[in-house]
Amino acid sequence: MGSDDVKGGELVKRHRISTRIWHWINAIAVIAMLMSGLTISNAHPHLYWGEFGANFDQPWYSPPHFPAWATIPSGYNLALARIWHLAFAWVLAFGLLAYLVASLITRHIQRDLTLTRAEIAPSHLWADIKDHARLRFPTGAAALRYNVLQKLTYIAVIFILIPLLILTGLGLSPGFNAILPIPDLFGGRATTRSIHFICAGGIALFILVHLLLVALAGPYNEIRSMITGRYRIPPDPAPAGEPT
Repeated sequence: MGSDDVKGGELVKRHRISTRIWHWINAIAVIAMLMSGLTISNAHPHLYWGEFGANFDQPWYSPPHFPAWATIPSGYNLALARIWHLAFAWVLAFGLLAYLVASLITRHIQRDLTLTRAEIAPSHLWADIKDHARLRFPTGAAALRYNVLQKLTYIAVIFILIPLLILTGLGLSPGFNAILPIPDLFGGRATTRSIHFICAGGIALFILVHLLLVALAGPYNEIRSMITGRYRIPPDPAPAGEPT
């Protein structure tokens, strides 16, 4: 039993099997894509806006050279990195499709991700931001529901960042462009690559914040809930003056 599980409340079912499977498949796919994407970035570490970009053009940003331990493969191999990247891109794309279908059937999206007027009220948003800044995690029944910042984050990742990653990634494939000229939708191939990189950075930031919050909220309880579905509800704080 983990140290963060000793004083917990009732043990309940928190995540459906479809959510847990998609979470771990998605985690593997995204990490593989990020690491192989760093190898691709190392091949030409410059980003441009517009139709095309080349060595002598002025980039808007030049990413740093990423170390071998952070890339796939660990030794520089652009061709192999592209194979890894494309292979896991299909895992990500079809995994997202399966998750969305399952979530619509189980009404997970409608039930857990729909924003209410009360939640998006400025006062409620500000209160939730302050609670997060002070590391005040929800307790009792509230711990089983997504708060407004979680909802906004998951909506951004699931419905904006990941679809944009997939679409711009397809736009960078010459073979797929022969069927559908996706770069034209974004104003050029260079712009498509820049948007792809920005979205990947957004996903990387989400992962870092997500892992930090899991560690602070109690890693044993959080990770167990995403493996078995079982979650120990954090008890409500005792009223002032009462023993804990």
